[in-house]
Amino acid sequence: MSTTANGNDSKKFKGDIRGPGVPSRVIHIRKLPNDITETEVISLGLPFGDVTNLLMLKAKNQAFLEMNSEEAAQNMVGYYSTVMPIIRHHPVYVQFSNHKELKTDNSPNQERAQAALRALSTSHVDTTVAAPSSVLRVVVENLVYPVSLDALCQIFSKFGTVLRIIVFTKNSQFQALLQYPDGASAQAAKLSLDGQNIYNGCCTLRISFSKLTSLNVKYNNEKSRDFTRPDLPSGDSQPTMEHPAMATAFTPGIISASPYAGATHAFPPAFTIQPAMSFPYPGLTCPALPGGLASLSLPGATRLGFPPLPAGVCVLLISNLNPERVTPHCLFILFGVYGDVMRVKILFNKKENALVQMSDSTQAQLAMSHLSGQQLHGKSLRITLSKHTSVQLPREGHEDQGLTKDYSNSPLHRFKKPGSKNYSNIFPPSATLHLSNIPPSVVEDDLKMLFSSSGATVKAFKFFQKDHKMALIQMGSVEEAIESLIEFHNHDLGENHHLRVSFSKSSI
Repeated sequence: MSTTANGNDSKKFKGDIRGPGVPSRVIHIRKLPNDITETEVISLGLPFGDVTNLLMLKAKNQAFLEMNSEEAAQNMVGYYSTVMPIIRHHPVYVQFSNHKELKTDNSPNQERAQAALRALSTSHVDTTVAAPSSVLRVVVENLVYPVSLDALCQIFSKFGTVLRIIVFTKNSQFQALLQYPDGASAQAAKLSLDGQNIYNGCCTLRISFSKLTSLNVKYNNEKSRDFTRPDLPSGDSQPTMEHPAMATAFTPGIISASPYAGATHAFPPAFTIQPAMSFPYPGLTCPALPGGLASLSLPGATRLGFPPLPAGVCVLLISNLNPERVTPHCLFILFGVYGDVMRVKILFNKKENALVQMSDSTQAQLAMSHLSGQQLHGKSLRITLSKHTSVQLPREGHEDQGLTKDYSNSPLHRFKKPGSKNYSNIFPPSATLHLSNIPPSVVEDDLKMLFSSSGATVKAFKFFQKDHKMALIQMGSVEEAIESLIEFHNHDLGENHHLRVSFSKSSI
């Protein structure tokens, strides 16, 4: 196949549907709605860099987008592999193209595309205009779901390095002050985000320039951070993980108050905007970009987060599994970190595929956004929505070799109690695991030996200072941590103590 895509030769594009593929500046976008505009397609790429060319194949509901660099294209594909972009209520599919560059012809269709490109590239922020301040004041109106400091940090990091941030409640409104190194970043963030909703139809951002020229932060905790001063104390008392609005905002079935928290997984290293430092306060690295930021670049965009999955869509199709090693139990434990798994079915004729039924669509969305692209048994997980509404159990008398399991009454569900503290401790897979329910007789060496017994590397271990029932253990890699969690969650440590294992947002 030629590495140049020509606008007048659409026959070539039949073979362009493929998996993650070899990186290329050209992005292939599929399943576009019929009434899509050129501007909407370009807007998918703009948050990641300049779009240098566009080829629309409206008859095929497809488009090709050429980015200014391979790095920008990698960032875009990496990001959309964890967050499915939604345009006009349609999920669209983003992947690398087989083509290395686009050459477009002069057909009216392509002229419109070029005009849209010119219009959008000239409407980018004019950085020569001095901004009044590098500090923004952010008010979140219509606060239906709690918004955390981390969530704001991730959203605003798209426009420049966030140096300092403070969140507070004033006049019964959740507010934040946020400082960039320069006015241009603040200007860009204000232009793009003012009036946007963090979640569909709620949590609206109202942004103005602050009269302050700099922020003075004394503590690094859940209410304030200074990313230039990792040495700052966390304050006298450990800050609560939950925003005060959490109690009123929670209703059974809402999983994550802040689905963005720490969503740094599955991106190439170039995607990280903040410097990678290790901070003494848990979670003090400002994550690169939120797990739900979809259409950012156009003033007319109606959302930052992608909409909740349609009610009732709670079955996920997991593909690219290792058929030699995968079991229903292993998927039950792993997906159970993000919601209560009702049923698991490994497909009889295609054992690299499985169906996982979560208890509701919010949990399914959370599992999909956190686990897509993660490595399990040496394979990169691919997760999409299934067209099935539930996982069927085998008919009585029909043996399916134990490939289908019903977990609806499992005692291992983490989210049975509405408002359980597990809701506020949902983090993406990381190399560091949080251990709890450790009996007094079990010492550091016992746990290190247990976790290395499967062949994994234990890099570091630390008991919590005030509570030896809890500890952090750092494995050699995220993949090793995932497999250790699957193997040792609910492990019997004696004295009627079963070990609880989850991913940590801290590092040791």
